[in-house]
Amino acid sequence: MATRLDEIRSDRLSKLTKLKELGINPYPPKYSKNFVKISKAREEKSEVDVVGRLWSVREHGNVVFADLKDASGQIQLLFQKKVLGDNFKILKLLDAGDFLGVRGQITTTQAGETTVDVQSFELLSKSLRPIPDDWNEVKDEEVRYRQRYVDLMANEELRNLFVAKSKFWNSMRNFLIKKGFLEVETPVLENTAGGADATPFITHHNALDIDLYLRISTGELWQKRLMVAGFEKTFEIGRQFRNEGIDREHLQDYTQMEFYWSYANYEDSMKLVEEMYKHVAQEAFGTLKFQIDNHEVDLAKPWGKIDFSQIILEKTGKDIKKDSMSGKEMDQLWKTVRKSITGPVFLVGHPVEVSPLAKRQEKNSQFVERYQVILAGTEMGNGYSELNDPIDQEQRFEDQQKLRESGDEEAQMHDYDFVRALEYGMPPVTGFGVSERLFSFLANKSVRETVLFPLLRPEK
Repeated sequence: MATRLDEIRSDRLSKLTKLKELGINPYPPKYSKNFVKISKAREEKSEVDVVGRLWSVREHGNVVFADLKDASGQIQLLFQKKVLGDNFKILKLLDAGDFLGVRGQITTTQAGETTVDVQSFELLSKSLRPIPDDWNEVKDEEVRYRQRYVDLMANEELRNLFVAKSKFWNSMRNFLIKKGFLEVETPVLENTAGGADATPFITHHNALDIDLYLRISTGELWQKRLMVAGFEKTFEIGRQFRNEGIDREHLQDYTQMEFYWSYANYEDSMKLVEEMYKHVAQEAFGTLKFQIDNHEVDLAKPWGKIDFSQIILEKTGKDIKKDSMSGKEMDQLWKTVRKSITGPVFLVGHPVEVSPLAKRQEKNSQFVERYQVILAGTEMGNGYSELNDPIDQEQRFEDQQKLRESGDEEAQMHDYDFVRALEYGMPPVTGFGVSERLFSFLANKSVRETVLFPLLRPEK
């Protein structure tokens, strides 16, 4: 039994055939006129050319009104039979959803609506499916994500979200470039997945006949090799991949920024990161105050510090300095504590067991020079003074390798070439990484909602 959608599509296919019979190409390669954005056209007082999608069509005998939308806005169109002559009949073959180019005079109706009095028009693309009237009432996330193009088409607020996301990354890029950092690109396919505690994706390289890993960090060990090579400030914004669960904060492939800075330590890095976060938030959202779930976050206030061991002791009564426990157990304790912390604060004083790539504190070698940005109960960035002692790094890799061999798939792999690079000498370096989770939290959305096309299972 035919559905309403089937009937509409069949009707539009019939219109498509009739357009072709009239010698009209329903999918021309371009619009040859010198068109302007609708937002600019609304300010004109003369003849204009505009392009966009028909959003609604309202027939009144020998007059047809319609709304035309482009990325900049919407404008009303007026089609009159007395002006268009035989071409007026073609309007019967058009539908909401079609793309048009129109030329006409800007006028104002008696109701005060800025309108293009159309003198000529050209079909640029014939749509075969209708724009759903009730799309914004769809609550099923999978339906919205699977037809994200409709979701974006129907929801201006969602489109604006991704405009803000573009500003977010571009403002971060520009901030770092102005601070003297060089943007670089490092491998996505790796023989050894390093730079983080995570389960990697595995793929196969046919030409070399080897298995490879998709990177789990945005070039951490590669960028530190660049510090060995003589570069002093680098950063990368790119995709990384972790084969872990899906929730409000986690995705399997996502964008991350990492920077590395020679002759500086984690204290210098914290100052730079605080300045960068404030800059990026202001550029992308126009404010430094955010409501994130039940947290009211003000990035403008002074950023304090909390100690890893002390906050766990205060909140749980567990003393990690005295109680014997693994790094994973320490991390799990911290995860039970963090949800109550609004921030912005820097978490410092991490044990060496949870930080295999960070430099040890000079005063207490059981702890490292590491920090995490804490906002609205979760980690929003991770940095440290990088370990540049090849002997210490070798031992920590061996400890991590033992954890992997005992079944911990997230433990770090032993990267022998990286240790060799360190043996050539790496200066003092501080590094930092932040993912698009920060943007999603500032927008008060799940990270999946702030991805243009979230990964889904194949449609059945």
